[in-house]
Amino acid sequence: MPNSPSDTPRRITVRRKGPLLVEGPVEIELDDGTTVSSDRFRVALCTCRRSRRYPWCDTSHRARSHPGGDSDAGSRGREAAGE
Repeated sequence: MPNSPSDTPRRITVRRKGPLLVEGPVEIELDDGTTVSSDRFRVALCTCRRSRRYPWCDTSHRARSHPGGDSDAGSRGREAAGE
């Protein structure tokens, strides 16, 4: 993608515990030097590296995070029961 003074800057939205949202179109150079591109108006870039479609986010980060501490509720119940 050419960079010229008339190009407007790309907007990137940072989401806590989520992907980077980038206004497209985008071209991304990966660690190994390969390039991937998208002509969509907005893309979600994976920041957790769990995505099967990396560098694109496939919401795999949701499987590991449980808002509200749901994963701890069972252990608290067992402790109260004396287990």
